[in-house]
Amino acid sequence: MNEIAIDTEFVTLGQLLKITDAISSGGMAKWFLQENDVYVNGEVDNRRGRKLYVGDIVNIPGTGRFQITGPTNGE
Repeated sequence: MNEIAIDTEFVTLGQLLKITDAISSGGMAKWFLQENDVYVNGEVDNRRGRKLYVGDIVNIPGTGRFQITGPTNGE
């Protein structure tokens, strides 16, 4: 499982898709989520605005599993 460190309170599912290179632009998020089952904490979620917080686990088909983590520099 890969870790995605965020330095904000949350990241949206659409932003995560772009960060992980599952999509090449933010505009593709809606289409990607209509065509693919993305799992957030074990449940299918297709809302690109879904807020992901530290500890959430996201499984993106064809891309991998990711866990949201906090800042790596101890802040």
